[in-house]
Amino acid sequence: MDFSFSEQHVAVRETVRRLCESEHRKLVVAAEENETLPREVFARWGELGLLGVRYPEEDGGSGLDKVSDCIVREELSYMSQGFASSWSAHSHLGIWPIWKAGTPAQRERFFRPAVAGRKIAGFALSEPDGGSNIRGLKTRAERVGGGWKLNGSKLYITNAPIADFLLVAARTAPELRGDAISLFIVELPAKGMEISKLRKEGIRASETGLIHIEDVFVPDDCVLGERLGTYPVILDSLSENRVGVAANALGMARAAFDAATDYARERLVADKRIGDYQAIAHKLAEMSAAIEAARWLVYYGAWRVDQGTLDSATAARVKLVASETAVSVSEQAIRIHGGAGIMREYPVGRIHRDALVYVIGEGTSEVQKNIIARDLGFRS
Repeated sequence: MDFSFSEQHVAVRETVRRLCESEHRKLVVAAEENETLPREVFARWGELGLLGVRYPEEDGGSGLDKVSDCIVREELSYMSQGFASSWSAHSHLGIWPIWKAGTPAQRERFFRPAVAGRKIAGFALSEPDGGSNIRGLKTRAERVGGGWKLNGSKLYITNAPIADFLLVAARTAPELRGDAISLFIVELPAKGMEISKLRKEGIRASETGLIHIEDVFVPDDCVLGERLGTYPVILDSLSENRVGVAANALGMARAAFDAATDYARERLVADKRIGDYQAIAHKLAEMSAAIEAARWLVYYGAWRVDQGTLDSATAARVKLVASETAVSVSEQAIRIHGGAGIMREYPVGRIHRDALVYVIGEGTSEVQKNIIARDLGFRS
């Protein structure tokens, strides 16, 4: 067993760290306050090959692997989850299904410009009434001449307010079965599609939308793969992305821990660093151990993706542990900061708000536990 990163992996990490420190970090405060992500970062990510890091070179990607993808996520998240969340919604959920199941023409028209940062993508799955019940989605697609008309609504859709196109999941038959759900590529702006930007407590720099869909026409050549019944593609995309967002959570946990450690070294009480008090030292020790455990689970999951052996239960375990670690570590970081922890000049409050998103989004912790329980042979 080899637990070391390759020279290529180290190079990817250094590239993202330099980008964050030299260009992105100065944008974070304004992006958070204005709740607006600078569009130009997508072009920069595309220029550096970061949007296509895990896609083959022949398809316009960088030809690396899922481990590299997770490294990018971890480092962007260490700086800002708002930036990392938008990157994730674009580079995986927004374009992975097109790469995986799209026609050659769809890849050329949508995937290649997106992986180069010339178009911004998003993935419209969640609905106001659906929660985590994908099979129960209500957005419907009805056959019309030359294509389909979509009607319904979508909620909490990352990148929707800034996207050039969205993958929209819709039902093509009333039955609650997987083959009745398909993906449609909708170019924006689209007549009949109204996108309202939402204001959030967490990941504020990442723009999120509520979408109202009324008689939106989608031509036949924009049905993903020009075939119906792409529900399995959705499930595969979500499973792999759970490993990805676990890397996002790891980056947040690291950032909160480093901030708490720095504060524990600098803050003096009775002429003694607070980190030298056992109560604080033990908190930091527990945080360090939890992060290290999450780190290796995340990269084990990424390795499983690269081996082609990832299953939904493994993805659920990875996501559950990493997301809960980010929440607990960031909460402890606030406690270590004391009153300073809720001041905006310190990052730990922002990190905690952002971390809470990932015990809800991409499948709640309870959903992950259900998946794991079924893998153990129990019905829940």
